[in-house]
Amino acid sequence: MRIAVASDHGGYVLKEFIKARLEARGIETLDLGTGSEESVDYPLFGRACGEAVASGRADGGVACCGTGIGISIAANKVKGVRCAVCANVEMAELARRHNDANVIALGGRILSEAEAAAIVDAWLDAEFEAGGRHSRRVAMLDGM
Repeated sequence: MRIAVASDHGGYVLKEFIKARLEARGIETLDLGTGSEESVDYPLFGRACGEAVASGRADGGVACCGTGIGISIAANKVKGVRCAVCANVEMAELARRHNDANVIALGGRILSEAEAAAIVDAWLDAEFEAGGRHSRRVAMLDGM
């Protein structure tokens, strides 16, 4: 499994933490930047993360900015991406189970490392509840 990670300056520290956490789980990471806390434009990094997932270069993605909101909007502009901002474990589980979220967005100014670790673990460990209304709705999203 390979997970793309990307951030702007507001999510850089959290991205680096998440990258190390993923690698400790034996998951390969694809680091798409940024490489410091110097100010950059989040849309570039959200798009890069989304494109890596949509193209198949990564199996999923974790994108971080100050709140997770801006970078999620950018990632969701990429066809085939279903990015969910996750502020707690329940959101992460349901994003995967009900929406088959292939990217999650986290807020570096919102979450502690412990909260972010629990969110990422919950997203990775949850499985999409294929069939019925969930598959129908994901297909609708993918068709948009």
